Amino acid sequence: MLSGIGILYCVPSVGNPIKLALIGFGYWGPNYARVLNDLPGVELTVVCDGSVERLALVRERYRLVATCSRIDDLWHRDDVDGVVIATPASTHEAIVRAALERERHVLVEKPMALTVGGCDALCRLAASAKRLLMVGYTFLYNAGVLKMKQYMAPEQFGQVYYLHATRTNLGPIRHDVNAVWDLAPHDIAIFNYLLDEQPLWASAIGARVLRTARDDIAFATLGYSNEVVGNIHVSWADPNKVREVVAVGSRRRLVFNDLNDAERVRVFERGVSVGEAMADSYGEFKLLVRDGDIISPKVEPSEPLKNQCQEFVDAIAAGRTPVASGEFGLAVVRALAAIQASMSARGAVVDV
Repeated sequence: MLSGIGILYCVPSVGNPIKLALIGFGYWGPNYARVLNDLPGVELTVVCDGSVERLALVRERYRLVATCSRIDDLWHRDDVDGVVIATPASTHEAIVRAALERERHVLVEKPMALTVGGCDALCRLAASAKRLLMVGYTFLYNAGVLKMKQYMAPEQFGQVYYLHATRTNLGPIRHDVNAVWDLAPHDIAIFNYLLDEQPLWASAIGARVLRTARDDIAFATLGYSNEVVGNIHVSWADPNKVREVVAVGSRRRLVFNDLNDAERVRVFERGVSVGEAMADSYGEFKLLVRDGDIISPKVEPSEPLKNQCQEFVDAIAAGRTPVASGEFGLAVVRALAAIQASMSARGAVVDV
């Protein structure tokens, strides 16, 4: 089972706003700045970025927010309770470590580090510093994924057979990680959240169809307990943008399509289960096919990034562990490392 570790975090004084710094104002940083600037009980005090042009844009949009170009300048300020890190993946580990060593709470974009050892060390550092470490898995705060979790209750969903995820698009091509480390963390996180566990093994094949230095497509299979498998297809080379997760059980099938605003989640009340063996079947099991309705449940509109940032703030204020904790992020990186090792071994099964 996946669960947060009970840690008593150091919390700000009751009634005072939680003061946050944003590190990185590139591709994803502006979205964080907008959300943090509007979030109740939060004060975005400073934005840090190495680009003069990007900082000029910050000053134009947020005139009351300070700016700086050096991360070290943040640690000398007394108006930074925590930091939100939205920089390239290869820089995460060093910045997270520096923040925790200076006793700041941290929300970092996935992955928090590119190695299992690095993630484990950061989790231990956060625990010793009594500071919150949270990883930005926004799909855990997506209303569609939350609806899937609701409809996968055992009495309704039955036995879990398998999960399948497709995450493809024509780019954007990253220069510090491959397509697996860029795209698959989302789906591994969704699988682990829906199943409330982490995989036991991984098998994967990748390719460099764009002739770059990194794998730009991959097909990965994760094995969970009770013979449940999860399959993931990621690609930077597909002209079709797809963001879909499927869960298949003995009583129903669920489809989450993040690009379909009209029907974000579809529930198929259909399934195939195994019945009792018949006397004249030579020990073969009887397959029972169940047909039923197709339902499109209402999914309340909400912004996943806002929900994620709200939990970060609430977790700091209450001193509790969030869903996307550092330990949860460590489990995802363990799976990623196993997938990478399997790709290097041409699909050989690797224990997670």
